[in-house]
Amino acid sequence: MSEHSYPGISGIHHLSLTVTDIDASLEWYQRLFNADRLPVKFPHYGREETGYGMLLVEMGSGLVIGLHHNTDNRGEPFDESRTGLDHVSFRVDTREDLEALTQWLDELGIDHTGIRDEREPFAYSTVVFRDPDNIQLELRSPNS
Repeated sequence: MSEHSYPGISGIHHLSLTVTDIDASLEWYQRLFNADRLPVKFPHYGREETGYGMLLVEMGSGLVIGLHHNTDNRGEPFDESRTGLDHVSFRVDTREDLEALTQWLDELGIDHTGIRDEREPFAYSTVVFRDPDNIQLELRSPNS
């Protein structure tokens, strides 16, 4: 496929994370994103004996968040210095949305950095926080 024929992507369909306590993480992410929990437990296809996943849907954007229980998980917290995921950043459209979501984090009692305005490599504003497994999450808006 040539560079000129690349069809592009239209966004992220879902995000799947392995967690240490699936019930606690389902509750945390459900509250954070005001998401709906789907009443389905699905296997790790081709590796059914290793565990299962559960789904949440954030209805505003349609983002699906999969949370996975894995039988080999030893319960250690996430560490971005290992190969794999470093962090996840969620885009919000405006600074006002970022301010409202920062207030929402406060209402939920979730520790965060507060809004930080950055200039390099381009202008944006961000709030950084961590989930129950220590996975770094960000909310990011264009800096206007």
